Amino acid sequence: MILEAFLLVAAALLCIGLFGALTQQSIVMLMMGLELMINGITLAAAAFWYFLAPASDGQVIVVAVVTAMAIEMAMGFAVVTAIYRAQRIDMTDSATELEG
Repeated sequence: MILEAFLLVAAALLCIGLFGALTQQSIVMLMMGLELMINGITLAAAAFWYFLAPASDGQVIVVAVVTAMAIEMAMGFAVVTAIYRAQRIDMTDSATELEG
């Protein structure tokens, strides 16, 4: 494959994620949109590393980024679950009114 194909897929992921993050009211869907955006950026970075400097350093960084994304999403879902259990809030508009 060529670099442009990878960048086209990465741009599509970024655009779909941005659309999802800006239009959804559900916190879970918002997090999924953010995840798609991060995946698009990671794909573009991995493609650049593969085509411009084909060393294993880029692969290690991509694996570290994917691991960090998995941890971040697990913590995000834990916070959403805790908010929902405490106050039955699952929409972003309602979550802005949370108080301590």
